[in-house]
Amino acid sequence: MSELETRHKNILNAANSVLLVIDVQERFRPHIEGFSGLTAAIVTLVKGCDALAVPVIVSEQYTKGLGPTVNEIKKLESAAPWHYFEKNCFSTVGADGFLSCLKKLGRSQIIVCGIETHVCVNQTVHGLLELGYQPHIVVDAVASRSEINKKIGLEKMIGSGAQPTTVEMALFEMLVEAGTAKFKEVQSLVK
Repeated sequence: MSELETRHKNILNAANSVLLVIDVQERFRPHIEGFSGLTAAIVTLVKGCDALAVPVIVSEQYTKGLGPTVNEIKKLESAAPWHYFEKNCFSTVGADGFLSCLKKLGRSQIIVCGIETHVCVNQTVHGLLELGYQPHIVVDAVASRSEINKKIGLEKMIGSGAQPTTVEMALFEMLVEAGTAKFKEVQSLVK
């Protein structure tokens, strides 16, 4: 048996994962406490996923009102093939083309980060669970305007079956082993 065959089903596998960045848009910047830390965590996650060949999906909520994805994240787009979905519904699952994109990618573990934990992230995660996907919520890369909304949003998603993770935990689970060139590249991101 290989190492991947003996790993628990709730451990991330880079070959079966997709990173979903939900609504990290300009208009949220002044309203989310710790916004710069949130974007820094997501930047690390995006760079790590790029190193591990994990596809990136980005959703944007009502861009006319909330603006585009913040430049700190958007400027990384050239690093890997990205898929963008604009939406007006809160759940990214309801965005035109999103589900067909997931099916085409053929991966069932969805690494979820973004804004707001208790609204768009929560409804997306529940939609993914309902469809049989395994969402992994990156708890240090999600945010809400208030701490109580983030806390209750996380509790509800985890209580429904989503897997909690952190930026570092997610990246090291997908790395599997130390001593490789990919390990050194990802390790340099989290130091």
